[in-house]
Amino acid sequence: MNGRAGPVPPLDQVRDPVELVVTGMTCASCAARIERRLKLLDGVEASVNYATERAYVRASVGHDIGEIIGAIEAAGYGAATIAAEKPPGDQAARNLAIRLVLCTPPALTVIALSMVPQIQFPGWQWTCLALTIPVATWGAWPLHAAAWRGMRHAAASMDTLVSLGISSSFAWSLQAMLFAGAWRMDMRMPFAFTFGPVGPMTIYFDVTAGVTISVLTGRYLEARAKRHSASALGALAKLAATSASVLRGGLEHREPADTLAVGDRFVTRPGEKIAADGTVITGGSAVDISMLTGESMPVEVAPGDQVTGGTVNMSGRLVIEATRVGRDTQLAQIIRLVTDAQATKSRAQRQADRVAGVFVPSVIAAAVATLGFWMGAGMQSSSAWSAAFAVLVVACPCAMGLATSTALLAGVGRGAQIGILVRGATALESANRISIVALDKTGTVTTGVMSLTRVAAAPGTTEDEATALAGGVEDASEHPLGQAIARAASARIGELPPVTGFTAMAGSGVAGTVAGRHIVVGSSRLMAERSLEVPAELASEAGAAEQAGQTAVLLGWEGAVRAVLCVADAVRPTSASAVRQLRKLGLRPVLVTGDNLATALVVAKQVGIPAIDVFAEVTPEGKVQVIRDIQSAGAAVALVGDGVNDAAALAQADLGIAMGRGSDAAIGAADLTLTGSDLIAVAHGIKLARATLRTIRQNLIWAFGYNVIALPLAALGYLNPLFAGLAMAGSSLIVVGNGLRLRRFAPVAADASMQPRIGHRRLTPVTGGEFG
Repeated sequence: MNGRAGPVPPLDQVRDPVELVVTGMTCASCAARIERRLKLLDGVEASVNYATERAYVRASVGHDIGEIIGAIEAAGYGAATIAAEKPPGDQAARNLAIRLVLCTPPALTVIALSMVPQIQFPGWQWTCLALTIPVATWGAWPLHAAAWRGMRHAAASMDTLVSLGISSSFAWSLQAMLFAGAWRMDMRMPFAFTFGPVGPMTIYFDVTAGVTISVLTGRYLEARAKRHSASALGALAKLAATSASVLRGGLEHREPADTLAVGDRFVTRPGEKIAADGTVITGGSAVDISMLTGESMPVEVAPGDQVTGGTVNMSGRLVIEATRVGRDTQLAQIIRLVTDAQATKSRAQRQADRVAGVFVPSVIAAAVATLGFWMGAGMQSSSAWSAAFAVLVVACPCAMGLATSTALLAGVGRGAQIGILVRGATALESANRISIVALDKTGTVTTGVMSLTRVAAAPGTTEDEATALAGGVEDASEHPLGQAIARAASARIGELPPVTGFTAMAGSGVAGTVAGRHIVVGSSRLMAERSLEVPAELASEAGAAEQAGQTAVLLGWEGAVRAVLCVADAVRPTSASAVRQLRKLGLRPVLVTGDNLATALVVAKQVGIPAIDVFAEVTPEGKVQVIRDIQSAGAAVALVGDGVNDAAALAQADLGIAMGRGSDAAIGAADLTLTGSDLIAVAHGIKLARATLRTIRQNLIWAFGYNVIALPLAALGYLNPLFAGLAMAGSSLIVVGNGLRLRRFAPVAADASMQPRIGHRRLTPVTGGEFG
């Protein structure tokens, strides 16, 4: 299929890798051959994924998409852009299903007649011939066509082996029928699992028919499995809204969502998907963000809150101003991350691809050598051919090609469903090596948003009164501490009293008149400057708050301080549980922060991190040095962060994990991205990475181990060609099925009996510099 219609830009002007649908691949050696052909083009980098039937291409010099498609077609395969291609896999699976349904009854009849001598009636072999012809020709035509396509380009693939096995067994049987006496009506043929004592009249129609339907069955189930394993990406794409009610001139106009521009305002009603990332202008609602976080609990949004395209408005009417549209939305970024991850290959997969590239010619050579050896050893020709057939059909490079790609597809797709985005296969390998997890404090362990935690009032003043007066003044302030007090006051008492004569003193506090009183809110230094006396009990409350790592804000009027308001960056509710989960996984959590040591120690104590594992007052450059120091001690380290100041350290770490609500710089430098803000997802992500890598290893062990065992058995004559074909198809299905188990991955709690796998070495805290 050709996708070159219309003008296409040079690839070096395209921001992301160009993704092409590749048709005609039948095994990993096909993918390896296409990769080699593309890499012969100057400046072209390519990755071809057999499981997804996709090619991902980048070019550093001017190549248009037409050239890339032409190179793939020149290798004997089809290629098209995604836009020019119908949904993959459906038509191929249907065609295979039709052939399988029509060929299975005659094939089973042939197998039964060949395997059970007691039911071999006079002339049974002619019945087998008649039933085998359509199976070996029309039924096996896709296999023969693919083999011929490869031969035209001097290339061998899995289909070459299968086609040779089917054709050779049919040709041998036909010559036995015509020239070796197998045509006689009274001919009977015994069956054995090995080649055993057979004669020149032995026919192999059961091998011809059995291998055909076993391979067709394997290809059909493989096509369905590959489509299902890649379905997470399609499901993500379907989350995007297709249309939006855009406000133009005060009227709503229903328009395609991809026409939205930054600054446009659009309406989202209950039950509708939000069309783009944006800011709520008017209205309030509960929004289902499960597609981002994997959590079922909706969040409440109000004017000023940020919303994400693809999430679902649950209740009220919202007017939203678009801030990111099209390719810049968070959903589009997630889709790109998942696509890039599926395009990557682990070190093990690259090794498997190299093996698959030379495997098929080696098997053909082994089959010829087997035939020659047994013929030279004086064995009957029928037995020698039986061993050679078995060698041809038992080999399985398909399993090698699917071993990593199927598991990676399933793991990455499942991660996207539960809010964990994997950048690539190397991230999975890194996740299996880490022993220390360094946690940034602000925005990671804590919420990153200041909040009012406690109000202590002097006798004669109530907490509600103090909160209302402080909130009334701070409502006019832009300082984070003031906004935290104003938000808490509004939530506690409702509408705040108005302020007049508002004054802000940089670095000290604010003042203004509320309810007829001149209110001062700020530091103890400001209170001293305004001659406001601090009662002993409030001074004690302020000191205790500072010792606990909180900020004490004093409130006073008429010559005295009347209350202390304690403000802090609150620890996330699940952070302590997340730290426990990391320990159960055998990992050692440490805290790295630019905040002061006292605050860092308080937060560490709340989540269960000992003081010796706290790195405080660390600059952004210092965070990089902390990571290097841990690595130089021989430990692999993961860093979890969310800010711009974490980006360099995330890149330095063996595994960088970014909170999805963090900065674009942090997300861009990370290997794993958590779309939510719950730290416990770090443990889930590491569990998923370990499970995926474990599955990949299991698949590779099976794929290579199967061939190591099966090929010698076939060459030595201990494997009947029919069962060799069944074993070959079964090998691929075992690998696919094992990989697809990851689709059921659930982030359950780790076994409490697990112990850390490293010693508890003392890590010297790194200090110096101001909060970055």
